[in-house]
Amino acid sequence: MDLTLLYRGPLASCDYDCPYCPFAKRRDSREQLRADREALERFAGWAEDSTGDRLSVLFTPWGEALTRSWYRRTLVRLSRLPHVRRVAVQTNLSCRTGWLAEADTATLALWCTYHPGQVPYERFLGRCRELDGLGVRYSVGIVGLPEHLEQARRLRADLPEGVYLWVNAAEGHVYTDAEAARWTELDPLFGYSRHPHRSGGLPCRTGESVVSVDGDGQVRRCHFVPQVLGNLYDGSYRAALRPRACPLAVCDCHIGYVHLESLPLYDVFAGGVLERVPAGF
Repeated sequence: MDLTLLYRGPLASCDYDCPYCPFAKRRDSREQLRADREALERFAGWAEDSTGDRLSVLFTPWGEALTRSWYRRTLVRLSRLPHVRRVAVQTNLSCRTGWLAEADTATLALWCTYHPGQVPYERFLGRCRELDGLGVRYSVGIVGLPEHLEQARRLRADLPEGVYLWVNAAEGHVYTDAEAARWTELDPLFGYSRHPHRSGGLPCRTGESVVSVDGDGQVRRCHFVPQVLGNLYDGSYRAALRPRACPLAVCDCHIGYVHLESLPLYDVFAGGVLERVPAGF
């Protein structure tokens, strides 16, 4: 079967201190990092052995994954498996990029976020140019705060036309139509992020062909619905996979609402759902 997995292990540490993030500058203990590494290695082993499925994997850590060697090794490892269609990770792109030369860039992709004030602009743009040189598929995004607008415009002008720049609506910020229009000039798809989407009772691919997995292997339909469907490692989740409606009133996160069948986003992002790259980019 075709199965998409959103993996989020115990890792919660980050090297940035963005004021809009609750995990800014959080430090995991040595024991927590060891547990995260062991959990990831177990997951990678499961993926390697699951040759009867066609897998797509997106790593969505609370913290920054690519500063940790075990995530870089795992991305390379999974990218080279013939039954893995895509492996991607959300990252602030603060790590060096040379390790990507070992990966299969036909399979691996990056979902990158630029955080003004956390990294010099030229350093971030330089990393993007390194990805271009390595032939790595990626998207770049920014949080749509008013103070980020000029930096976003600069970034759009400096990135290659073939790189999609997405804008996430800032949590708690209400956009006027004039403000939304300015962001839409940079990201034609900003309208999908501007407002939460009604999801209650509507069909969603999560829980059928898309699942969320934590470090213990507990499988849920997505990151936002706490009900456990089973465990990845004993296979008990499989009996629970079926078409189902969303139990929540609204969905306001891209990694959730992109899977709603009531939205056309599987067509919009055809071939790039996990790395947030629209068709044609």
